[in-house]
Amino acid sequence: MATPRGSCRACGAHDAGTQTLADRPDGIVVRHGAAVAKAHAPDTDRAAHDVRVALAAHPALAGILLPPLPAGPRTGAAPLPNDPRPVTTWPYGVPVDPADPDAAPWEEAAVLLARLHRVPPAELSGTHTARATAADPATGADPVTATGAAPLPPMRGPAKARAAVARMEAAAPDHPAAPDVRRAWERLPAWARGEAPSPRRDAVCHGDLHLGQLVRHPAPDGPWLLIDVDDMGLGDPAWDLARPAAWFATGLLAPEIWQRFLGAYTAAEGGAVPSAGDPWPQLDVPARAVTVQTAATALAKSAVEGRQPDDVERAVLDACTRIGTL
Repeated sequence: MATPRGSCRACGAHDAGTQTLADRPDGIVVRHGAAVAKAHAPDTDRAAHDVRVALAAHPALAGILLPPLPAGPRTGAAPLPNDPRPVTTWPYGVPVDPADPDAAPWEEAAVLLARLHRVPPAELSGTHTARATAADPATGADPVTATGAAPLPPMRGPAKARAAVARMEAAAPDHPAAPDVRRAWERLPAWARGEAPSPRRDAVCHGDLHLGQLVRHPAPDGPWLLIDVDDMGLGDPAWDLARPAAWFATGLLAPEIWQRFLGAYTAAEGGAVPSAGDPWPQLDVPARAVTVQTAATALAKSAVEGRQPDDVERAVLDACTRIGTL
């Protein structure tokens, strides 16, 4: 991330230390000063990825999504040497503190989702993308090649659930809990397994909502914003409520917190569920799909790490057993 003159092209800092914030197969995130660089998954669909990053900078989504750092001499980190992954740069924001669950911004997350779901896709469908090419060795700048208007890609939530099940089959196919996860998976409709288009594709969705997808920007006490646009696109907005709904259904999220989250969402006129009445006809399938995704990931991780599932993972696996018997 440093230029030959010793200053970072993303944040402009001199001799700022680096900090690895995440190191997973689907992404490496490194902080350097006031900037964060993310190396995305090697199999990233570059065209769809460009559209998603451009969406984060769209004026209609200002105050909802953290925008990327603008292209220019100090931004747009070049791909890692001998690494096929695209790299994007973002301002640093303060994440949710996992050690302070009482301060978790459930209502703020719900309002951000409702605002995102209210944005008409037609306002975004003409999004112009820009793809960074190799850095200019003379200036340290990343030339940008305009790719023109592009359609909004589909939301990747079901595709991620499908990938999690495939990961389980590769890492832990013989685990005693695997049959229950498979059974719950097979009872989902094709669209929730990523095998058919979603019956509802009228909303812009985040695609992977959890509390790790929020930061305060400007740091340290700016407003909360959504981050990580890798799965954003058109789809069923109920998917963005699925993880807290699944946690509530499995007993991992207290009923009062769930009611705060759901109440804030409906008060902000989010369109995933009715403003009054039972939300579960809309939430049932996405919540079951995310439960299976979480259980499959838990089996894969515990197998790779050579351990048994912990209490939280066990609760999700038990939920899959119940889903499979419905």
